[in-house]
Amino acid sequence: MQAQHRTTHYQDVSSWELSDSFWERCKPFLPKAKSRLRGRGKRRKHIGGRPPADSRKVLAGILYVLRTGCQWGAAPRREFGSGKTLHRYFQAWSRRGVFKKLWRAGLLEYDARIGLEWRWQAADGCITKAPLGGALTGLNPADRGKSGSRRSLLVEANGIPLALVVGPANRNDAKLLAATLDGIVVERPDSEDEEQNLCLDKGYAGQPTQDLAEKQGYQAHVPDKANAKQKRKRKPGRRKARRYVVEIVCTQMTKTDGFTRRPCRNRVADFHLIAGDHDSINEQLYQLPALCKGGIG
Repeated sequence: MQAQHRTTHYQDVSSWELSDSFWERCKPFLPKAKSRLRGRGKRRKHIGGRPPADSRKVLAGILYVLRTGCQWGAAPRREFGSGKTLHRYFQAWSRRGVFKKLWRAGLLEYDARIGLEWRWQAADGCITKAPLGGALTGLNPADRGKSGSRRSLLVEANGIPLALVVGPANRNDAKLLAATLDGIVVERPDSEDEEQNLCLDKGYAGQPTQDLAEKQGYQAHVPDKANAKQKRKRKPGRRKARRYVVEIVCTQMTKTDGFTRRPCRNRVADFHLIAGDHDSINEQLYQLPALCKGGIG
């Protein structure tokens, strides 16, 4: 008698492995392989050619590369197949928006199970290296003018990524804010029905940011710069910190091996697959099918 296969879940496997439950959630979003049968009736025949790769093995290999930071060719061939095949499918799925669909589905599932905290949102940007260059890169002012890119990230109160925009490293955070707020991958509640606050650092200080936040239906919270001519009056008493969640998520993403070790042009795609782990800041409630990677690249 054959032993029945036990369905594995996220907590049963390593962080770079693909569990059965997670695969079942991702499978509907992957493109179906093209049929190699041509013709009709008796004339219908197989045109030959190399058979398509196993989608589950390919997705598992992509996860392995992005979580460990190894090169595509260094992925275990016996488990995942050729590294060139993994990279080709990764680029093809990125162009078709597969990973952005997974990100959106993960957010919707998280919202249904736990609930997205829209009342307090936070945005911030960080600079990353981009040694291979690309259209969305520029001179990095913090790294001797080397090629780099800037990620602008928007999260909700628990640190769940809601939007991501990539631009040149020499572009100010405030100039990417409008595109970031417009890039939320799920439908945002009406600000008239639910109060929504946007927490930003001093890099966003200025009237243009205040006007943009008001236009988008946010109540902006931006600290005054040290040389501000007119200081805002603050209410007395201690207030709970709100902005730290986006800074923690940016740090976690920057430390992920897939970002720091592997030079890749598709930085947005890299974010999406890694960010799916950060269901919350201090605990992993579910591994969202929010594999955020490849959505915009």
